[in-house]
Amino acid sequence: MDNLNEQLKALGLRGIADGLDDIIAHGTKNRLGPRQLIEHLTEIEAKERVRKSLERRLSQSRIGRFKTMADFDWAWPKKIDREQVEAALNLEFLEKNKNVVLVASQGLGKTMLARNICHQAVLRGHSALFVTASQLLLDLSSQDSGRSLERRLRHYQHPAILCIDEVGYLSYDNRNADLLFQIVSRRYENKSLILTTNLTFSDWPTIFPNAACTTALIDRVVHHSEIIVIDGDSYRRRDAEDDKKRSKPKTPPKK
Repeated sequence: MDNLNEQLKALGLRGIADGLDDIIAHGTKNRLGPRQLIEHLTEIEAKERVRKSLERRLSQSRIGRFKTMADFDWAWPKKIDREQVEAALNLEFLEKNKNVVLVASQGLGKTMLARNICHQAVLRGHSALFVTASQLLLDLSSQDSGRSLERRLRHYQHPAILCIDEVGYLSYDNRNADLLFQIVSRRYENKSLILTTNLTFSDWPTIFPNAACTTALIDRVVHHSEIIVIDGDSYRRRDAEDDKKRSKPKTPPKK
């Protein structure tokens, strides 16, 4: 039995190998014929491969921990197009390699929405990668040779969805602008981008103050994009104020 288990693993049939004892017991108890047994084995292995594939894509996506849409308070923002957000969550943009740009000030849930969109893509069998703008540009700018840079550019070019979070929170030099432009250009009309930003596009030149490619970068991001604008007050500020009110000691009644 041990030898059979090892042979199954060597053939890549880990789902069958891991459940071998149960499979034999099930086949014996239900008196499965050869065809039924093979169908049962195939079903077990297929389910295991689907599970492993999902596990691998989730790990590679680097989405991290996030609140689900069940926790999103649609009534709080002063402005949000719920139909547009739900279309993005249904991955309608992905069919035509379009982009999604979430524009909002801090604390309005744009990163939460971006993570949920990426998660939906992974659940439906697509590859995704979540990274902040600073992480992305630090990674690319730290490459010490043309070959290593090309390898990292292909890494960010490959996923079906690349989510670049927090564009606009820091300013970057010309080299970083050129690197981001390369990523956007390589994916343009081929693969989808999700970007979150706290700035309108008219303010993007402040991110790359001296870069000649800023206009071309914006053009490629905006073209074929679903732009979702969220306006209102910060969730985090509201939650902090609520916590403060709850923790404030009550004044005892005067005698």
